[in-house]
Amino acid sequence: MEKIVKPMSGFFALLLGIILLIVAGYFFAQTGEPGTARSITIAILSLLTGFFLLLGIIVVTPNYSRVLTFFGKYVGTVKENGLLFVNPLYTKQKFSLRAENLESAKLKVNDKLGNPIEIAAVIVWQVKDTYKAAFEVAGYSQYVKIQSEAAVRHLANTCPYDHMDADHVSQTTLTLRDGGEKVNQMLEAELNERLAPAGIHVMEARISHLAYSPEIAGAMLQRQQASAIVAARTKIVEGAVGMVEMALEQLSAKGVVHLDEERKAAMVSNLMVVLCGERGATPVLNAGTLYN
Repeated sequence: MEKIVKPMSGFFALLLGIILLIVAGYFFAQTGEPGTARSITIAILSLLTGFFLLLGIIVVTPNYSRVLTFFGKYVGTVKENGLLFVNPLYTKQKFSLRAENLESAKLKVNDKLGNPIEIAAVIVWQVKDTYKAAFEVAGYSQYVKIQSEAAVRHLANTCPYDHMDADHVSQTTLTLRDGGEKVNQMLEAELNERLAPAGIHVMEARISHLAYSPEIAGAMLQRQQASAIVAARTKIVEGAVGMVEMALEQLSAKGVVHLDEERKAAMVSNLMVVLCGERGATPVLNAGTLYN
């Protein structure tokens, strides 16, 4: 687990290190006078001590951190900003805590019904647990990329593209095309589950591209057009039947004309042609009687 450490300010160590380097330079300049051996010893000790102190100074900028290890043992994580001083023997690994964007490549996968589709997503993520990011996975950035693509593929395999296949897809079934925010929430939840071992938190995940694969896109477009035409024709026929029924009822109720079954059938046929035809009907005027 991540452990936060708060080191001391580094200004005093920086000042002391600079003073020691100046002292070392001063005694190196005295090597030509009596007591040279003593001057050299003091100069070397001052130089080594000064460099040793300067090695322990770190600068942590906002939304960055340093993971500290001591000969392979995890010591803690520094998230405090500023000029700080830690044990010079610590190994210091820098980590960014800023939010980062990942746009996955356009993946060609099969949806739940086996239709080939293209899908891509935009993911906003950041490091939350530096210990896991540093020691639980090898290369957390690459881990995020690979696991994100796996999550997008899995999402596409668990949901149909749309409700085109009415025989296989219920109108209440969640689809990629019409799922909207629910689909994004499913993707975000799966990403957080997959990336938790790396200490990564997904802030937002959204599908950025969704389409049928080029090899079936034309066929699917024709299918959508056919479905729209059938739906429109169904409405037209329903309306025409209602209008014919109303016309026969009113003619019979008001006694305008009395028709036998054969004439009723002919009248219904003519009215249906007029009401359901795509073009305006051209009437044929009968100058004789109704039966001639």
